[in-house]
Amino acid sequence: MEFLDSVLGISVVFRDDNPSNIPNFIHARYKLQKATLDGRKVIFLYPKTEMESISAIKKHIARIRRVDDLPVILVPERLTYRQKEYLLRDRIPFIVEGKQIYLPFMATYLQERGDREKQAAEIMLPSAQLLFLYYLYCGGGELITSEACRELEFTPTSISRASRQLEEMGLVRAERRGVQKVISSDKSPQELFTEGQEHLANPVKRTIYVPKYEIKEKLLLSGYSALSNYSMLNPPAIDIFAADSIATWETVASKKLQNEDEQCAVEFWRYNPRKLSNNESVDRLSLALALREDRNERVEEAVEEMLTQVWRDIDGKRN
Repeated sequence: MEFLDSVLGISVVFRDDNPSNIPNFIHARYKLQKATLDGRKVIFLYPKTEMESISAIKKHIARIRRVDDLPVILVPERLTYRQKEYLLRDRIPFIVEGKQIYLPFMATYLQERGDREKQAAEIMLPSAQLLFLYYLYCGGGELITSEACRELEFTPTSISRASRQLEEMGLVRAERRGVQKVISSDKSPQELFTEGQEHLANPVKRTIYVPKYEIKEKLLLSGYSALSNYSMLNPPAIDIFAADSIATWETVASKKLQNEDEQCAVEFWRYNPRKLSNNESVDRLSLALALREDRNERVEEAVEEMLTQVWRDIDGKRN
């Protein structure tokens, strides 16, 4: 915990009297370490594996505090943007070594800010976002852009512009190998997705409500409808679909839901949602971006559950 001392001048002294009578399921998930911060007793909580949902962590911390009523500070190796927001909202203390410190019981919050954060973040072009998410689904590493061009049905100009933007944002490296252009990164897909959050846009531009009988084609499920397929969330009252054009329904659609028995929702997407989907729903990373600002706790938990499975699936491809 040199970070606390060097940045804030908070003296950290680790103690030998670590918590006792803690349930085994807690020990299986975390390493617990008692310490003092400027003489104030605390418990550091180090996740042994991938972080669980914030709601689960809240329950684990509450269980620990039933044994030792001390501030419990979560110490993960990294945090995603959403995880950080949830922890701040629920006032759960955390420290990410070298990056972030949030100790509400000491009225302390410090976040490292790079040069790019001092100005409005550049948002990815739709083509760049498609390429970036495709790259993540491929497991990262090295990707020949001509292969992505073929799979995403880009023009040579589009793939060149998209890869150049990702390189300029510092998310990937790009190099020429003969006639081929290769993009690559040493970071994991999960790390890249977290790093790219400030540049990634909500794929949904707007939503209209269309009479069900006007839907003549097979559309991908989106929103809560798709999330219910990817998690334990119950399906919504009306079906929600995604499309890259809504011109067909402009004359029969309404801007607000008027009759949930007769209408469905159609989202107008910035890019073709079929490009990244391999089932009847929109892809999971795009869906997470579409629901990123949703503050419904059940939705947040379902998105976390979905993303956890995404990274497991991608890691399975890489191994």
